[in-house]
Amino acid sequence: MKVYTQSINFNASSDLLKFIEKKMEALVKFHDKIVDAEVFLKVENTSDKENKIIEIKMNVPGSELIVKKQTKSFEEGISLGAESLKRQLKKSKEKQRDLLTL
Repeated sequence: MKVYTQSINFNASSDLLKFIEKKMEALVKFHDKIVDAEVFLKVENTSDKENKIIEIKMNVPGSELIVKKQTKSFEEGISLGAESLKRQLKKSKEKQRDLLTL
């Protein structure tokens, strides 16, 4: 699976990019036909502590799964996003399996 990462208004560290790659690769266990994942990282200029926005768009045949999180750190956002995608991938695979059994 290919993972595309875009950081908006800042440069992402290589550690952060490796962390994202690892989290996204782990999702392959839940759906074997993931095409790719696009991860967008953005820092919002607010006085709010939760100013890090992550958006993950994952392409699987027949659908596009999207998750958006706003958190204190990118790592936290990526972890929460990965958990959310895990649930969506399981649901997508079950739907696919149900369609095949009809």
